[in-house]
Amino acid sequence: MIGTDQQPDTAGLSPTSRRMLALREAVLAEWEARVRASLDRAKELSHPILIDTLPAFYDNIAQALSADYPRADGRDGTTVAIEHGGERARITAYDHESLIREYQLFRWAIYDVLHREGVQLSRDELLTLETSIDNGIQEAVSGFVMVHTALRERFAAALTHDLRGPLSTIASALELIGVLDDPVRMKTLAARALENVHRMDGMIRDLLDTMAFHSGERMALTLGEFDIVEAIREIQGNVTACGGVPIDVIAPAPVRGWWDRSAMGRAIENLVSNAVKYGRAGGPVTISAAQLHDRLQLTVHNEGNPIPLEEQESIFQMYRRSARARHDRAHGWGIGLPYVRAVAESHAGSIAVDSHPHRGTTFTIDTPLDCRPYDARTVDAPPGA
Repeated sequence: MIGTDQQPDTAGLSPTSRRMLALREAVLAEWEARVRASLDRAKELSHPILIDTLPAFYDNIAQALSADYPRADGRDGTTVAIEHGGERARITAYDHESLIREYQLFRWAIYDVLHREGVQLSRDELLTLETSIDNGIQEAVSGFVMVHTALRERFAAALTHDLRGPLSTIASALELIGVLDDPVRMKTLAARALENVHRMDGMIRDLLDTMAFHSGERMALTLGEFDIVEAIREIQGNVTACGGVPIDVIAPAPVRGWWDRSAMGRAIENLVSNAVKYGRAGGPVTISAAQLHDRLQLTVHNEGNPIPLEEQESIFQMYRRSARARHDRAHGWGIGLPYVRAVAESHAGSIAVDSHPHRGTTFTIDTPLDCRPYDARTVDAPPGA
């Protein structure tokens, strides 16, 4: 993993950036030790929950130190810091002071490890690092506050509007069946009606799950151990069988963990559907899965027009759609990405987006490999509860 845009090639990065990346694990280990020693609210957290999205944020900072890389600072073009703050609000007993303090400790862990290893930063590099941390604090606190102040979304208008299409198709098919004598034609119409019943059922299940989540409940998960790569390849096969765009899967090794297979599968399908719908016409969609620090990093990437920075958080809110989606009148009722967020957060994780004209758009589901300790109706259940 190299940043939230998942760029594996470091050849274009500066020597300082590459040195920073080489020291990532040393910095994170130093930071974790200091946080556990300084913050009472962090002492009992498991490693994957404590480390959260900081590895990706650190990589973003390293990328930004390269003058030619299209990233101005560590939070440029990504919601990773907002998601970090959101996870702290949902899954830990942090307050906002604890959140700010851990970013301050992160800053000093970076400086001390760089000094110990003889890495000197230029004035511009220091400014980029400081800007990254300061902006990261601001966005993390914003995400933290949003979770604590979120209100239940109104849904009646969207519900009646978007269910009208499949319901109308079902009604028309049944009316025709009632007057036809052709068994073949009747069978075709019945199949069409049943297909739309399944479509409505899926929409309603997604809606109910997401509404429950936004009203303060965790989704009811049925956890089981499986290889997420196998689930991804099933989705790849389904999309290919339907004649969709090319789906590339990057997974060097199996990634086994404890998740809800059905919920995770539907979340991935939503991300793939979005990538196909809004990505470059005919362009490939790439799904990758890997594990890092006992966490799953699952990404869906597409090329094409980026999501504007001012819309990158609102697309995860119920019934909020991007300006492009509204302009293109693309089918959808604004429930897909909120559902993905509900799935990720109910698995004690998060969903983040990284979008830029030169990097494409990458959505990342980031959860612990083993979600069993956090499958409780309370958000602060410690491991083993």
